[in-house]
Amino acid sequence: MKKMNRGIVTALSAIGIAQGLKILTHKKLTGKWDMKQFFTTGGMPSSHSAGVAAIASYVAAHKGIRHTETALAVVFGTIVMYDAQGIRRHTGEIAQLVNDLEDNVAELSGNFPSFEYVQRDVELKELLGHQPVEVAVGALFGVAFGLISAKLENNDRKARAEKTS
Repeated sequence: MKKMNRGIVTALSAIGIAQGLKILTHKKLTGKWDMKQFFTTGGMPSSHSAGVAAIASYVAAHKGIRHTETALAVVFGTIVMYDAQGIRRHTGEIAQLVNDLEDNVAELSGNFPSFEYVQRDVELKELLGHQPVEVAVGALFGVAFGLISAKLENNDRKARAEKTS
């Protein structure tokens, strides 16, 4: 029976754990437990950063820092992290401005009976990206997780090798 790719398991596990940590950080900030935080984008820590940093550090630990696979993982991971705290965060800020604008228009329209305005039922999602600190914490967690995963795999290999000799 073939084993799953340890790199994929490492990255996906880092993403899942980071998403779970959002529940704890939400509780610490608001005082309320909210399991829906597991399924949200944005927030602390960045699961995007955790996943790409975990795979990059895992690959670097196995292949070496000068290997092409490490370079690919680091470059693509950097792009993902930049996007998470840049473009996606700004999109969320724009969504917040649009939602506020709509609230203001709805309030003003009540003063003008001839003005026909139909407010949307659902607001735009505002929490899309990450603050730089959320990306950094996710990346640090991911690097640590990737290195630990690589170390555990190396220990497993050594134990199997000793068993067969």
